[in-house]
Amino acid sequence: MKKIKTKFIFVVGGVMSGVGKGITTASIAQILSNKGYNVSAIKIDPYINIDAGTMNPIEHGEVFVTDDGDETDQDVGNYERFLNRNIYKENYMTTGRVYQTVINKERGLEYGGKCVQVIPHIPMEIRDRIKKATVKSKADIMVIEIGGTVGEYENLLFLEAARVMKLKNPEDVLFVIVSYLPIPNKIGEMKTKPTQHAVRSLNTAGIQPNFIVARSEKEIDDVRRGKIAIHCNVFKDDVIAAPDIDSIYEVPINFEKNGFGNKILKKLNLKPKNTAKGRENNKKWLEMVNNIKNAKKELSIGIVGKYFATGDFSLTDSYISVIEAIKHAAAYNKIKVKLDWISAEDIEKNGLKCLKNLDGIIVPQGWGSRGSEGKIETIKYCRENKIPYLGLCYGMQMAVIEFARNVCGLKDAVSEEINPKSKNKVIHIMPEQEELIKKKGYGGTIRLGAWPCKMTKNTVLYRAYGKMGFKDVINERHRHRYEFNNEYRDLFEKKGLVVSGTSPDGKIVESIEIKNHPFFVGVQFHPEYISRPLAPHPLFVEFVKVLKDKKK
Repeated sequence: MKKIKTKFIFVVGGVMSGVGKGITTASIAQILSNKGYNVSAIKIDPYINIDAGTMNPIEHGEVFVTDDGDETDQDVGNYERFLNRNIYKENYMTTGRVYQTVINKERGLEYGGKCVQVIPHIPMEIRDRIKKATVKSKADIMVIEIGGTVGEYENLLFLEAARVMKLKNPEDVLFVIVSYLPIPNKIGEMKTKPTQHAVRSLNTAGIQPNFIVARSEKEIDDVRRGKIAIHCNVFKDDVIAAPDIDSIYEVPINFEKNGFGNKILKKLNLKPKNTAKGRENNKKWLEMVNNIKNAKKELSIGIVGKYFATGDFSLTDSYISVIEAIKHAAAYNKIKVKLDWISAEDIEKNGLKCLKNLDGIIVPQGWGSRGSEGKIETIKYCRENKIPYLGLCYGMQMAVIEFARNVCGLKDAVSEEINPKSKNKVIHIMPEQEELIKKKGYGGTIRLGAWPCKMTKNTVLYRAYGKMGFKDVINERHRHRYEFNNEYRDLFEKKGLVVSGTSPDGKIVESIEIKNHPFFVGVQFHPEYISRPLAPHPLFVEFVKVLKDKKK
């Protein structure tokens, strides 16, 4: 079969950030994939940072780690979840990463002595990176999300790269702007003027959008759709409704009610392929969404973390993959889940009353000492009161410290990250990381990406994965610098701690459990990263199932 010429769809944002560019990008990619095309997605972050690994999660959201070890924006996680496929490090770029490459090339005389300039060399590098990612992904269609909002100085160079791609291949490049239409309370009318200004800003960059995705509290009406069409120079049918909904997994379904997929293909001179795989994926997706919407019984799960507060507002983007993994497991078990967000620092100040009515508790990833004692108190409460507990990365490390203090009698047990002078550092720095810390080599140097884990038979871990068809060795993604201190392993095991997973050579402890408990598991890896709506993660599935059975 003749290979089609690769098509490119750029997704940009208008009016304000957080309107759903990432979900729109993921949904477009999924829809086109189900129509028989090989589709992948790219995220462009306009930050000077080389990657997302050094960004504050409260400001930027979760750091999502790919299989090949890149620390990326959380939207890459959405792409993987909606497409049910891995996204490569080539599919993520930042301003810093682009500039660093151009400067390194100049130092290596790769420009042949030319004066290296912002224009054209930075947009040229951006286009080269898009092409490399497309080749690596073997994509027929590449959907590219440009971060930020149209009109910002930061993303102009990325828009310039996209403009030139459109100029050179006008039939192979499309533009989608996702723009917000506010409905001010005191006015009670949906306003299109902010979107008109956003499109004008895009026009000043030399780009005319093909589609406008109208994000709003309510579905856009025919009057407002016509107004946008006239003032923004698009067809009325190319204004796509995107009202607020309860589940992000309904977005591709709603888009298809507007015929979005076929409209895109028509503009790209492509025809939909009604493949058996696409039909099956659509069927499974609808079943999953219906399971979410129609579940009657509800579980209450507490997330005890510290990356919530930003001024007077609380955000949950720091833990987005955990949230989605819980949703996937809940849909699989046909039950609703209510999440309670609990600050570990509040527990330190006000005690454990806020935990009393929870069915289960998760302590997710984290760094540093802030809130650590609140997490340790939470874990003690779970262990002693037989409350199902799942510890993720830092959550496993805190569980080891709690066990050391309150079961093994090591009252000063701590992580080396928190107190390097403590006598009993039951969690210590990985040997290869010590030199990096001394040299301040923080960015992109921790244990990242997929690593194998050998499971111990007759454990909760082994049974949970076994139910979903996995065998003795699994591959899970990591993001950590500290690890279980094996000097204490014999003592812990004598006291009842079970090491349920290790690296194949047995040197790195990957998972711990406690005997005679409904569910008490801590894992050094991040299972949430690889959970997907159509392939929920075994650990989350088992955790939710235990809660469901216990509730009965």
